[in-house]
Amino acid sequence: MRRGTTLLEITAVLAILGIMLTVAFPRFAAYRDRVAVGAGTTSAVALLATARYAAVRRATVTAISFDTVAAIITVFSGPDTIERRSLRAAHGVRLAASRDSIAYSPSGMGYGAANTSLVVSRGAAAETLTVSRLGRVRR
Repeated sequence: MRRGTTLLEITAVLAILGIMLTVAFPRFAAYRDRVAVGAGTTSAVALLATARYAAVRRATVTAISFDTVAAIITVFSGPDTIERRSLRAAHGVRLAASRDSIAYSPSGMGYGAANTSLVVSRGAAAETLTVSRLGRVRR
């Protein structure tokens, strides 16, 4: 007698795996969206902190521009670009902003930052950042 698996047993196992993947895939996709949005939000917070720190350190006005079409955030001080990051390329998220740019004064206070909202989203997951007029970021 030979031992092994029959074609019927292999088919049954593949059918069960297919059913399990069908049930698990939407949850996994939602999880990936939440992780990507969290990473994109963390990147946006880091760029805002970089801009505020650069304004205080350089004792000059530092600006941040939000390109919502390409999901790019650019930090610049005068003619110098300090940092530029594409959230779409890095994390696969979309960006929406209530303003196209804000600036930090040399004291770290925000110019034009009063209640600026940034929404980072992907699929059904979304997170909102709010920048106060003092320049503080709230998640």
